Amino acid sequence: QVQLAESGGGLVQTGDSLRLSCAASGDTFSNYRAGWFRQAPGKERDFVAGINWSGFNTYYADSVKGRFTISRDNANNMVYLQMHSLYPEDTAVYYCAAQSKYVSASTRLISGYDYWGQGTQVTVSS
Repeated sequence: QVQLAESGGGLVQTGDSLRLSCAASGDTFSNYRAGWFRQAPGKERDFVAGINWSGFNTYYADSVKGRFTISRDNANNMVYLQMHSLYPEDTAVYYCAAQSKYVSASTRLISGYDYWGQGTQVTVSS
């Protein structure tokens, strides 16, 4: 099992950048693929970005492609989400998620992950 803890959220202005971090503990993190999801008030939790166990393969929602970058540092058990050109519609609670690389599941679905962090709030003001 792996435990996840997000950090780096905050209040920024339109056009600003922000980097979210997710610290993993417990099992060997390179045994897991990871993802970022977000949930705006009154809306469902949506896929933002995903990354395979090695970091070689990455996946993005269309709404963030070209603006957000997911990366990982397995040596330090970290996953990052670098966000540029933020808009008010990016305002949400951002969640880090992980799933064993030995489990066959969708990268883009909530059901594809067994482990979740508590979330970090990102607010983009206009």
